[in-house]
Amino acid sequence: MDSRRTGVADLKLHPGFAPLWLLSRMEKLAEKIFIIICDEFGEEEVLSRLSDPLFFQACSNALGYDWDSSGATTVTCAVLKKAFNSADIGIRGAGGKGRRARRALEEIREIGTEFDLAEDEISRLTYASRMTAKIDSAAIQAGYQIYHHMMFISKEGHWTVVQQGMRTEERLARRYHWLSSKVRSFVNQHHNDIIGDRVHDSVLDMTAIESEGCRKLCTELVAEKPERLKRLLLSIRDPDQECLTMWMGSDASFEPMSYYWAVPHRMDWNALSTLHDNHPTGYEQLLSTKGIGPATVRGLTLISEIVFGTHASWRDPVRFSFAYGGKDGVPFPVDRKAMDESIQVLSAAVQNAKIGDSERIKALRRLSHFSTSALSPPESLATL
Repeated sequence: MDSRRTGVADLKLHPGFAPLWLLSRMEKLAEKIFIIICDEFGEEEVLSRLSDPLFFQACSNALGYDWDSSGATTVTCAVLKKAFNSADIGIRGAGGKGRRARRALEEIREIGTEFDLAEDEISRLTYASRMTAKIDSAAIQAGYQIYHHMMFISKEGHWTVVQQGMRTEERLARRYHWLSSKVRSFVNQHHNDIIGDRVHDSVLDMTAIESEGCRKLCTELVAEKPERLKRLLLSIRDPDQECLTMWMGSDASFEPMSYYWAVPHRMDWNALSTLHDNHPTGYEQLLSTKGIGPATVRGLTLISEIVFGTHASWRDPVRFSFAYGGKDGVPFPVDRKAMDESIQVLSAAVQNAKIGDSERIKALRRLSHFSTSALSPPESLATL
């Protein structure tokens, strides 16, 4: 199984909605943009670009969304889903926000049938859909609850997942990007190209390289009877609990571990009983078991760390422009006329390319090279 999370983006949430006049233009503009990208570079390049959080954000901005606007992910994905159906470029979208996300598996099967994919390919896609959501909600615990999940699938069975979680107490969202065909494991990530503007404390990351030993021990722990795991979990002192050392003078002071929040109380013991009866061969199989959620993952991790001394990563994996304006008027209102003119230019370029005249496409490519060189710093500065 080839998979990789290619990026994470942090987003601020604020009120606002996309009016119908903007949505219709977003769909038309997106259709023309991605027809050109697909004609020039192929379907796999479309998926690769959508898996890049910077490209996705730029695409959203070009279509009329503020950089920090609420809905930049959900509306852009919905627009692309419709645009890909209209453009018929060999890519389809499954899922969406809320209830639509829960229909993702059903829509993946429909897409698989449309693309005449084999049953094992469709099963691979549905498994990838479930696991990407499980990883970003349970294996990495930064307090974001996944509420949007979109999988874009090519006719060759390759895919990109764009999903988003919400941290309601701070009105923050975090978007996660995945791309098939990069690495071979869901649970052993080399975090590359992960960006964001907010780094949280005490973030459990069981996909980090530093968590490899803990993943192995957790897999061994589930072979134990659930009764023993309960006793081990109860033996872990809550970080807010007083201990005897406070009465033994300053020389015996004790600093409790500060990198975890609290011992979980909602572990799924039925799921752990299932794992005990069917010992998983690896952490990915453990994580894919129904009922294994954030609380159970955290409980097993704490037993592994505090009782047996095998450490996991508690470091947030996140590292640290507008074309036509933004829907909320930030930094300026959407220029409808300019947007309509761009749609006409791209439509003409696509139409001419279909009849063998690719001069407009070449002109757009030259314009891209010119603008890139114009915005680049002098060579002497670029090397600093």
